[in-house]
Amino acid sequence: MYETLAVEREDHLTWLTLNRPDALNALSSRMVDELRDFYWNLVDDTQTRVLVVRGAGRAFCAGLDLKESREGGATGVSASLRMQRHISELVMLMRRAPQPIVAAVRGAASGGGFAMALAADVRVASETARMNAAFIRLGLSACDVGVSYFLPRLVGASVASELMLTGDFIDAARAERTGLVSRVVPDDQLDACARSMAEAMLRNSPVALKLTKDCLKHSIDAGSLEQAIAMEDRNQVLTAATRDFREGVAAFLQKRPARFEDA
Repeated sequence: MYETLAVEREDHLTWLTLNRPDALNALSSRMVDELRDFYWNLVDDTQTRVLVVRGAGRAFCAGLDLKESREGGATGVSASLRMQRHISELVMLMRRAPQPIVAAVRGAASGGGFAMALAADVRVASETARMNAAFIRLGLSACDVGVSYFLPRLVGASVASELMLTGDFIDAARAERTGLVSRVVPDDQLDACARSMAEAMLRNSPVALKLTKDCLKHSIDAGSLEQAIAMEDRNQVLTAATRDFREGVAAFLQKRPARFEDA
């Protein structure tokens, strides 16, 4: 049970809702702790095959809760680094999770909220979505919580530099044009859009989903074509040895939906 998160399970699809709507789902220390716990345990969650992350109310996540008291917080460089890493590890835990993660972004996704949306494998947005690297507007560096890693890989160096050096918002329409999000839908259709995308993923073999996410992650950072192909070859040899592959071929030949069993 969480105080700041709501977790709903629908068979192999799990919905994770950031649940502080009155604070625009800003990241309190409690929410950070609970998100860390959720993502840490997601690795061993064999029931969940696809995860959708969303925010309650009119925002995805407004970033760090600046209204929360910081009295008695970290002092000194070492302690401050530990506190910083406590937050920034959230996106590393998201990337380590074997399940594909879909971020359903409605309203503001700022600062740390922007970072969490970027760390998802797929982003879908409502027409009210607005995202920015808010850190620099507060006198901090815009390079925080993985934004300097994810953003240029998604939209290219020029657009990433613009967004990070200005701290300006990118709206849903431009986010779709730049490839930051996969699609934009009306607000009242966002959950249905996320569900449809998750269900399309769930049609596929569970082991194939896991290995595809893993290979994509490594291929984006591969030092050469040879490294990427070596990972792809490994995936195909492993998946070809499964019963799910034999079922997939049989279903294709028999023109019926496949019945995958993660085996």
